[in-house]
Amino acid sequence: MKFWKKALLTIAALTVGTSAGITSVSAASSAVNSELVHKGELTIGLEGTYSPYSYRKNNKLTGFEVDLGKAVAKKMGLKANFVPTKWDSLIAGLGSGKFDVVMNNITQTPERAKQYNFSTPYIKSRFALIVPADSNIKSLKDIKGKKIIAGTGTNNANVVKKYKGSLTPNGDFASSLDMIKQGRAAGTVNSREAWYAYSKKNSTKGLKMIDVSSEQDPAKISALFNKKDTAIQSSYNKALKELQQDGTVKKLSEKYFGTDITE
Repeated sequence: MKFWKKALLTIAALTVGTSAGITSVSAASSAVNSELVHKGELTIGLEGTYSPYSYRKNNKLTGFEVDLGKAVAKKMGLKANFVPTKWDSLIAGLGSGKFDVVMNNITQTPERAKQYNFSTPYIKSRFALIVPADSNIKSLKDIKGKKIIAGTGTNNANVVKKYKGSLTPNGDFASSLDMIKQGRAAGTVNSREAWYAYSKKNSTKGLKMIDVSSEQDPAKISALFNKKDTAIQSSYNKALKELQQDGTVKKLSEKYFGTDITE
């Protein structure tokens, strides 16, 4: 009889201990889960057409921010769910609760900070001015009054406006270069990294890239969250920090950009 009493007490103690452990884990994840669009999934909004950040290869979504999104979600104990969306609808989609986070080469700006929260920056994007090879344009100061392509609402567009270029909206990098070759625009402001990635697989004959880092500071690229989703943001940043410390982010940068652009 004493044996069974001891056995039952031991089992009860183990059960209580195990339950307490489970409760603490659930409590830690419940705050995140309560903010998610879909429980157990990190719903990530991105374009899916902007190489090397996110694009399709053999009809499969891939790219720097796709691989990073998967790695972060895994660290958070979640499954990554990507929702390809046109740029013009991405940030609005976040605001309306369509996504948990947007990862789409998003630049930190004071205007965005008023409505949304940022993650810790994971790369620094340097601006580039791409023009015809025989163009007289040598710097951003030379784009004044000229037709310059950039995506609507992007930091690239802000640079065009700052230097008084005539903005021609187009968020697709490849078609922007085609427009320049066809003489429909004098150039485009985009990222140096996008140019390097495009040049790996496509001909850039007739074009030249001008690094304008001396005129425009690099942009800090981060994930974007709704102000109310502080638990998601905190968990994301914790996971990202671990991936930065173990070298994962640097390796992904070298894989997709050919160099380390995390610093």
